[in-house]
Amino acid sequence: MPDTANLSVGWLIAIAAIAIAILLFLIIWVRLHAILALIVVSAGTAVATGTSAEDIVDTLTDGLGGTLGTVALLIGFGAMLGRLIEVSGGARVLSDGLIRLFGEKRAPLALSVASLLFGFPIFLDAAFVVMVPIIFSVARRLGGSLLLYALPATGAFVMMHALLPPHPGPVAAADAIGAHMGIVVVVALLVGLPTWWFTGYLLGKWMGQRVDIPVPDILGGGSPQDDEDHLGPPPPLPLLIMLLVLPVALIFMETGLATLSTAGVVDGDATWVHVLQAIGKTPSALLITVLVALWLLGWRRRHDGKVLERVIDRALAPVCSIILLTGAGGMFGAVLQQSGIGDAVADSLDAMGLPLIVAAFLVAASIRVAQGSATVAATTAGGLIAPAIHATGGFSQFELSLLVLAVAAGSIVLSHVNDSGFWLVRGFLGMDTKTTLKTWTLQGTAVGLMTFAIVTVLFLVV
Repeated sequence: MPDTANLSVGWLIAIAAIAIAILLFLIIWVRLHAILALIVVSAGTAVATGTSAEDIVDTLTDGLGGTLGTVALLIGFGAMLGRLIEVSGGARVLSDGLIRLFGEKRAPLALSVASLLFGFPIFLDAAFVVMVPIIFSVARRLGGSLLLYALPATGAFVMMHALLPPHPGPVAAADAIGAHMGIVVVVALLVGLPTWWFTGYLLGKWMGQRVDIPVPDILGGGSPQDDEDHLGPPPPLPLLIMLLVLPVALIFMETGLATLSTAGVVDGDATWVHVLQAIGKTPSALLITVLVALWLLGWRRRHDGKVLERVIDRALAPVCSIILLTGAGGMFGAVLQQSGIGDAVADSLDAMGLPLIVAAFLVAASIRVAQGSATVAATTAGGLIAPAIHATGGFSQFELSLLVLAVAAGSIVLSHVNDSGFWLVRGFLGMDTKTTLKTWTLQGTAVGLMTFAIVTVLFLVV
């Protein structure tokens, strides 16, 4: 742990700002590979914030390992599932089904609505990876920039991840503040749906029409019939929907059991509860789905085991750099988090005597900008702002829910180079860092700002 006791808040903020500026300079202007730039700047930041020489390597590897432990299997299993759906012709079947339902002109809306549904029980990273092959297929069929179809989907994922329980950020903030979870869900939908429409769908579509990004070959490109790994004939639509719903259902089972256990409806210590919750963990749910997909799209249709092995190998090769890049981004965020920069800034804001609704947003936003993780920002900010809320007292459950959403809104703004999600989206969509800042970062910030504006108005009115 770095020794920052002798560093003022001003110095800590300066170190973070300089580190981010150097990182952007190395990536954008020097054109140093982002993985190398992140490692170099992470090491320099650790030294500047007081990490001893013997602890530097452990600090960096712990930050890298902590992130990879979360995302490596998620990205790997997601890439396998996406490749299986792609080479079987399933992505084309799914995209055709969406287009028939909504029409070609409303394809971005179709993807955004589908992402809203997928984003309810699944964390942003997992939901995005599952939707990627469908987004790619629609983009290839209809033409135009990939971002025209991807950004309306990411906007839906961002809103759901930031505002809606059972996602961990709003759950932790609601628990700290003492808001009723059911009321938080209702208020989050009341605030989140118009936010999604304007900043997720409409803004995403507008940016996608102005930034031209081709579809990358991460999951394979072109027609599946021309691919030597083709697993035809194309599977039926109901089977594909089942494969996409299966991880959602398993993950929802895990979160549902956790909620029922907290409410005392089921015995949280029962063995069967633990078994089902283990099955419903995101890596387990995706592994089960990949195995089911291998059976339904491969072995059951008498495709050779060597072909399926080659499909999996070719799914993993292109995403190795994404996994390392995401881990390196998490390393940088972990170094900043351990430095105490976010906590120092949050404590300063907390002592300024701002209105509670404003303080809730700014404290969460400062932690988000300083260390990168939306979940950590919401969790920490909820704990910091809770004593002031409890001391003031007299708030209704509706008002407490608005304060929770103010924290959640701050936690999602200004995603940048210390956020592992930033690198995940950048890698899968084939964007450079500057374009990711102009699109993904702008969209997430717009979601946070509009949410904060709505909850502030409601807080003042009630």
